[in-house]
Amino acid sequence: MEYRNLGRSGLKVSEVALGGWETYGMGVDDQKMVRDIVTAAYEGGVNFFDQADIYAKGRSEQLMGAVLKELPRHTLVMSSKVFWPMSDDVNDRGLSRKHVLESIDKTLKRLETDYLDIYFSHRYDESVPMEEIVMAFDQVIRDGKALYWGTSMWPAARIAQAVEFARANGLHGPVTEQPEYSMMRRERVEKEILPYTAGAGIGLVVWSPLAMGLLTGKYDDGKPEGARLTEKENWGKNFLTEENIQKVRDLKPIADDLGITRAQLALAWLLRQPGVSSVITGATKVSQIEDTVKAGGVRLSDDVQQKIEEILNPS
Repeated sequence: MEYRNLGRSGLKVSEVALGGWETYGMGVDDQKMVRDIVTAAYEGGVNFFDQADIYAKGRSEQLMGAVLKELPRHTLVMSSKVFWPMSDDVNDRGLSRKHVLESIDKTLKRLETDYLDIYFSHRYDESVPMEEIVMAFDQVIRDGKALYWGTSMWPAARIAQAVEFARANGLHGPVTEQPEYSMMRRERVEKEILPYTAGAGIGLVVWSPLAMGLLTGKYDDGKPEGARLTEKENWGKNFLTEENIQKVRDLKPIADDLGITRAQLALAWLLRQPGVSSVITGATKVSQIEDTVKAGGVRLSDDVQQKIEEILNPS
C-alpha cells in the first residue's frame, strides 16, 4: 500500500480505502464478518475508513466503529458525512448549523471515537447560505470534533465558493471532494471537477470506483440475480449495457498481461490521476478487500493507458 496527501493538506490517506456504502448494515449485518473485513483491510495497509450517517441509518457506522475502536486511533483516518434526512423531523436533515453540529455528536457516538479526521457534506444544500455551511463545518473543527472537512458531489463552482469564503474570513475551508468516478462514469470529474480541484489543492477521494462491481468482471456472463446493479434500476440503465460489459471483457487481457485483476486495473487507472488521493471501495467478503488493496502502488505505463483508452473510447 502507498499513501498520498489529501490534496495540499498534510493528512496522508491510503490509496485504497474501505467504505460502508451499500454494505454494512445492509448486505452485511454480522459483526464478525464486518470485523474480518475491516481487519483484513487494515492489515493490507488501509488507513482510511469512510462512513456516512445515512448508511443503514447509522447502523453502518456502528458496525465499523465497533472494530475501529480496537485499533490504534492515530493509525486511522476516519470520515463520515452529513446531509440526508435521519428522521421525519424538519431540522434533522440538510446543512443547517443546527443539523451539522447535532449530527457530528451522534456520528461520534456511533463510531465510538472522540473525533473524525474528515467530516463531509454529503451533498450541497441550496436552502442554506454558503456562509452558514462553511461556518458550521469550521465550528466542528474548532470544537475538535473533526480535523478537516470536505464536500461530496458538489458542483465545482460551489466548492470554489466555499474555498473563497473560508479564505476571505479566516475559516477552515474544504480540503477534499468525494465524487463518483470510474472508467464508466468519468466525464463530470474530468471536465468539471478536476480542472478546479487540482489547481486548488483539493484532493479527490472517489466512490463507486468499480461501478458497483461491473469493472470486476462479475457480469461477463450476464446479469446474476441479486447483484447490486440488477437491483438498482437507474444504475442498471447507466452501466449494465452490453456495450459496457464487452468493454470490461476487453480489459481482461490487459489485466492478465500485468498479472493483476480487472478490479486492480480499474483502481490503478483512477490513481493515475495525481488529483486523486484515494479510491473508496466496498467489500462484503474478505476476499474482495484482499484483492482491491493490492491496487495500491500499481502504476500503469503510458502504453497500457493508451490501450485502456482505446477500449473505453473506441474511435
